[in-house]
Formats: sequence, C-alpha cells, structure tokens
Amino acid sequence: MKTRIRENRTTRNMTQEELAARLNVSRQTVISLENNKYKPSLVLAHKLAQIFGCRMEDLFIFEGDENID
Repeated sequence: MKTRIRENRTTRNMTQEELAARLNVSRQTVISLENNKYKPSLVLAHKLAQIFGCRMEDLFIFEGDENID
C-alpha cells in the first residue's frame, strides 16, 4: 500500500510535527506512514482524511494482492 500523505501534507505547508500533533501520534508514526512502513488503523486513516478534506481512498493506494477482486 502506498500513501499520498506526504503530498497532501506538503501541499498544505504542514510539518510532520504539526500533522503528528493533530493526529495525536508521534512524529515517527507520521514518518513511517509517509514511507509506507506502517499501515494505519481505520480510525487513524479516517482522521487523516478529515484533516486533508478528502476520502480515505484518495490517500491510500492499494497494489498487488491487497486489492479485492
């Protein structure tokens, strides 16, 4: 799974620390999300979508065997 979190964050001139504070997570969690090293919970994904004013599907790109056929 790839994400568009970094793209959305930088477009809004938001730092990783600012996003982490809004999500109530550590900066390391934001880094891991942006580097596709961590898959967020449904609640965290929903919070991200709310912050960026988009749908969860707009933030997360599923590839390969993650897709439902």
